[in-house]
Amino acid sequence: MPWHALTLQVDRASAEAFSDALLEAGAQSVALEPDGAVVAILSLEQDSHAVISAAALAAGISAPRFSSEQLDDQDWVRKTQAQFQPTLIGERLWIGPTWHSPPAGRVAVRIDPGLAFGTGTHPSTKLVLAWLETTIRGGERVLDYGCGSGILGIAAAKLGAAHVDGVDLDPQAVETAAANALANGIAMNAALPDALAAGHYDVVVSNILAQPLILLAPLLAARGRRLALSGILDEQAEEVARAYEPWFSMRLGEREERWVLLEGTRR
Repeated sequence: MPWHALTLQVDRASAEAFSDALLEAGAQSVALEPDGAVVAILSLEQDSHAVISAAALAAGISAPRFSSEQLDDQDWVRKTQAQFQPTLIGERLWIGPTWHSPPAGRVAVRIDPGLAFGTGTHPSTKLVLAWLETTIRGGERVLDYGCGSGILGIAAAKLGAAHVDGVDLDPQAVETAAANALANGIAMNAALPDALAAGHYDVVVSNILAQPLILLAPLLAARGRRLALSGILDEQAEEVARAYEPWFSMRLGEREERWVLLEGTRR
């Protein structure tokens, strides 16, 4: 079966939201390239312009220009596999797809590209993974709010967290996170927000976008003792931190490119 590989140039600030929107609009897989380009795979039967227009509308941006390349099945596999190389995080973590093998001594999290954001390659995801790698020491209760592929919760469990819950607004993401957790041999409860049971967590992580994080501040504050927030650009960090300061002592953590991590400790 032939496929279209679309390469789209999108502003870095919008790339994550646009990638999620492309998946919602029907793209078979989406990758963020190191140079900031977004690569989406569509079947030939899909209307590329319609998919891009719908995704751009959902992400709140203008429809970007794109180039298109036709692929056969084998070319799609090769292109997809070439886009997703393993990533080393800190001293302990290895993130990679199933067609790669982790080095000895690394905690392996296997995530294949699919219908939910989060393969470990985006700067905002790597920032939270690095924070978890230095924070999780064993026995913690962890909540990943906006779990996408489940990568953060899976990494927390692999690093020794005793209990992990993942929440997402997208039912497809919930299914994907649950399947990825099962494939990694860990127990993670993935659910829609309304299905999340009452409870408190040692660690709450959320890698979404600045405005949703601001709106979620009271909800996340009621859940966690420590926070790690990402999906935040440099210029948005102060506003997001201010939303959480009634409950947490907030500090600016690591940064990568224009993306930053905010850490919070309950007062």
